[in-house]
Amino acid sequence: MRDTYQILNNGMAIPSIGMGTYSPENDRRTTENAVKMAIKMGYCHFDTAQIYGSEPALGNALNKAISNGLVGREDLFVTSKLWGSNHHDPVSALEQTLNNLGMEYVDMFLVHWPVRLKPWVFNPLPNEEDFEQLDLETTWEGMERCLELGLCRGIGVSNFSCTKIERLLDYASVLPAVNQVEMHPMWRQSKLREFSKDYNIHVSAYSALGGPGNYWGSTAVVQNPIIQSIAHKHNATPAQVALRWGLSKGVSVITKSFRKERLEENMGALDLELDDNDLLDIEQIEQWKIMRGEYYVNQTTSPYKTIQDLWDGEI
Repeated sequence: MRDTYQILNNGMAIPSIGMGTYSPENDRRTTENAVKMAIKMGYCHFDTAQIYGSEPALGNALNKAISNGLVGREDLFVTSKLWGSNHHDPVSALEQTLNNLGMEYVDMFLVHWPVRLKPWVFNPLPNEEDFEQLDLETTWEGMERCLELGLCRGIGVSNFSCTKIERLLDYASVLPAVNQVEMHPMWRQSKLREFSKDYNIHVSAYSALGGPGNYWGSTAVVQNPIIQSIAHKHNATPAQVALRWGLSKGVSVITKSFRKERLEENMGALDLELDDNDLLDIEQIEQWKIMRGEYYVNQTTSPYKTIQDLWDGEI
């Protein structure tokens, strides 16, 4: 059964499977070709960020598809993110993102990390001297302003713990619609998912296959014997099992693959059904977080002195 959308707390529909566009090589032509293939397969949810460097390629591919009549802008769901160096001015940051994309709005704009960096720092691995004092209340005011100006249809966060969302709710006029976090069968986010239900905040899973192909990634998820056994049982692939597990938890899943056969394989997760025994077996898999964010932790300038501080003990 193809449950292809989830409804957000602002009434928007988010497609259940999205294509991530981060690539260490950041090859524009490869990205554009992959996005074009994905659209023809039925993908309409695309995830990017300024720090990925993929906004221009994604925008060019999407705009070509719109011009050629392959898809309407209203049928697309485009997510981008506010990098730490732009916390001082989210409006200007989003205007630059829209310029990169060649679009009038994005569907979802997320605070990428609860970390504020100096305005000139554009490095996914910041140095100790790159941090500024965190002021999420002011940052969120800027995010709400983006929404008011019509630069985005929804706002949310990424890599936020339950505790950080609770603090945000103390001053937010607009609830975050989405929290995009690492989630897969080896990092199931049970506490965060239960917490998010209470506030109707949608969880979107990045590294839904463990992030293979990314510098922080691992193939341990798809190589796990339990995942492989379930895949064999259903005549499916381990990737499809991992994605279907995420979908069964009511989250949207973001996967990054630029290969045609992988894009088709990932979309096939919508046609897989896992039974109760499968879900119980997956609950036995040992937990292991891959994207720990050590580079946002230091003893002098970061607001987080330890990994436990960054994740508020949720690790």
